[in-house]
Amino acid sequence: MSDQHSFETLAIHAGNTADPLTGAVVPPIYQVSTYKQDGVGGLRGGYEYSRSANPTRTALEENLAALEGGRRGLAFASGLAAEDCLLRTVLVPGDHVVIPNDAYGGTFRLFAKVVSRWGVEWSVADTSDPASVRAALTPKTKVIWVETPSNPLLGITDIAAVADIARTAGAKLVVDNTFASPYLQQPLSLGADIVVHSLTKYMGGHSDVVGGALIAADAALGEELAYHQNAMGAVAGPFDSWLVLRGIKTLPVRMDRHSENAGRIAEMLTKHPKVTKVLYPGLPEHAGHEVAAKQMRAFGGMVSFQVEGGEEAAVGVCNRAKVFTLGESLGGVESLIEHPGRMTHASVAGSALEVPADLVRLSVGIEAVDDLLADLTQALG
Repeated sequence: MSDQHSFETLAIHAGNTADPLTGAVVPPIYQVSTYKQDGVGGLRGGYEYSRSANPTRTALEENLAALEGGRRGLAFASGLAAEDCLLRTVLVPGDHVVIPNDAYGGTFRLFAKVVSRWGVEWSVADTSDPASVRAALTPKTKVIWVETPSNPLLGITDIAAVADIARTAGAKLVVDNTFASPYLQQPLSLGADIVVHSLTKYMGGHSDVVGGALIAADAALGEELAYHQNAMGAVAGPFDSWLVLRGIKTLPVRMDRHSENAGRIAEMLTKHPKVTKVLYPGLPEHAGHEVAAKQMRAFGGMVSFQVEGGEEAAVGVCNRAKVFTLGESLGGVESLIEHPGRMTHASVAGSALEVPADLVRLSVGIEAVDDLLADLTQALG
């Protein structure tokens, strides 16, 4: 599939070649562990053992690379498995990493509780401010880690600006593109070296699969990552790969609806008397609005807001919602509501990444927006 095709066409066709045996237009689920060899070392299509490669996973990995404009895509059992593989590929003891002051709690836990035990150092920066990123650099910095939009405060980082900083410092720029998806934002085209995804979220899109991905801009780096993927073994299974491939086919139309609904909800929340602050990059008053408008196709389906009355009031809003389901994760077709401080970001409590206690995070789904607006109105009271 040519990279000259539009995103919508690539989402449906890249990696999705017709099955040569039956002509099936959907790649089969190759639920198999090993493959017959034609003589010792004679591999059919390069497959010998499904940890190393599996045809269903290959289809997904080719699709991911095409959508992000990368040279190599790799699919993992979870987003954190992908991050773990990446860090163990590009870092050695004594190296230093700059992480955002508004990172996903699981990413923070990986750095603070796991990677640090290998002798890797890290420090926190406000990645929305290039000066803050520069100030956090050391002679040992090998990776600058960015989430944009960030989780859960919806911060925006100028990817091209930070890519220039990373290049000058001899560091790799890693961008977690989970909140945006490649439909809304393509970090590799803006200078990033590696894109990370939790495929569990918008890429799968239906809250029925857990997965992760890495997409590398450089073929040689992609080969290094693939070596470690096989050596460490936390690969995506064939059925999980098939589910993500199925989800990706509708990614463009879903993201359009997510973004449209989220924009309506953000506007409503700005006018609600019990809401003290709305965090959504589509709002003109958002600090990162101009950068987001420059590097994103639309502003996504995630909205966070703060309420009067502090933590208990925020928890009350979450508990009273009816159409919004109280639950962790995000990016599915159904709308979710959560209290980050007690749920997804409990691991950052007491750190520089601690989130406001009065914060509520929404993953806005694709339901009728009037139903969602009515539900939030009654939940706010």
